[in-house]
Amino acid sequence: MTTIGFIGSGNIGGTVARLAVAAGYDVVVSNSRGPETLQEFVGELGPKARAATATEAAAAGDLVVVSVPFKAHPQLPVGELAGKVVLDTNNYYPERDGQFAAIDKGELTSAEVEQRALGSAQVVKVFNNIWSGHLGALAQPSGAADRSALPIAGDDAAAKQRVTEFLDTIGYDAVDAGTLADSWRQEPGTPVYGPPYGSYGELPGTPAPAATIREALDAAKR
Repeated sequence: MTTIGFIGSGNIGGTVARLAVAAGYDVVVSNSRGPETLQEFVGELGPKARAATATEAAAAGDLVVVSVPFKAHPQLPVGELAGKVVLDTNNYYPERDGQFAAIDKGELTSAEVEQRALGSAQVVKVFNNIWSGHLGALAQPSGAADRSALPIAGDDAAAKQRVTEFLDTIGYDAVDAGTLADSWRQEPGTPVYGPPYGSYGELPGTPAPAATIREALDAAKR
């Protein structure tokens, strides 16, 4: 079985880890405070989970979910992520992350900045447009009438296919949002960010099928 590594195990990372374990994956979780702080979470996840450092999680994962503040991306373990599919859940918030001129000017997306920092890793933008509560509550088996979809963006077709397959196993369809240069369409402030899945803080949320997500992506304007 594929192992999923997690760099960052907060709201989004932790929710994806729960969905992955429920789907039968082995997971290796990490955070910035050290594996000893994750023992309660690992106990909740059960025997298919273990805690590690970020470097160890990157090395162990066949797929690696990166869910840390955007400003922390220069500290990611580039060597251990080399050649791997990286699921980038991050968003750029200048008030938290500081100013990145190339992003502010529209020259690069945050995902493109991370791709440049990670070299041969294959970055796929996903999970960044949905509240963690809705992410956990709206997962449905393949073929369910009320199944929701998530947008994904990336420059490598094979990497996007692997992410699409992973999403399918944990309860979601995928909508191809284009390249990393197109990933602004699923960033904060766009129609696909948040509302398609219901109001923030209200559970279980509103199912958002692929057609709804495609329509929202197409309505995005810079």
